[in-house]
Amino acid sequence: MYISSVPKLWTETIETHRREVADAILEAAGKLLDHFGLRDVTMSRVAEETGIGRATLYKYFPDVEALHQRHVDAQLERLGLLAVGKGTAVERLESVLEAYALLRQEHQGSAVEAWLHGSESVARGHDRLVDLLARALTEGAAAGEMRDDVPPRELAHYCVAALAAAGRLPTRAAARRLVDVIVDGVSVRRSR
Repeated sequence: MYISSVPKLWTETIETHRREVADAILEAAGKLLDHFGLRDVTMSRVAEETGIGRATLYKYFPDVEALHQRHVDAQLERLGLLAVGKGTAVERLESVLEAYALLRQEHQGSAVEAWLHGSESVARGHDRLVDLLARALTEGAAAGEMRDDVPPRELAHYCVAALAAAGRLPTRAAARRLVDVIVDGVSVRRSR
């Protein structure tokens, strides 16, 4: 029987361990998903790559789709942090667009690309991305930095559609130029 003076360090250590195992699983699964695609990755393969037993793996994730969803969630969280980071509304939007463009470019033909094109979790991820961009565009319009003649959610859809081209561009510099074109299109007309 435990007494109330059991140090919290023990609980924090268990939680830290669980987080580290989950992170290792996600990292291994991400590599496998990128290399083989969602349809060819199995829980057995993830367990083998991670070096843990399948039973342990199932304690953390019920299936490969759940692993995929966590990977997508992590990317969206990273984009969300950029959206609320430092700088003007335009600078933050530009950071989000650039990170997404480079993600598209880096994962062209991979499982992330599959996420960007078609599963149930794709639709949810796409909607979350559009919401994130719409909030950034709304904030920018309120600050007088971005267009207010087109509804922000509509502009967000335009941005996502335009960024689809990033996966086909030959260089990171080309992806960054695409972002510049998009930002010029959604921001208040700049004097040149």
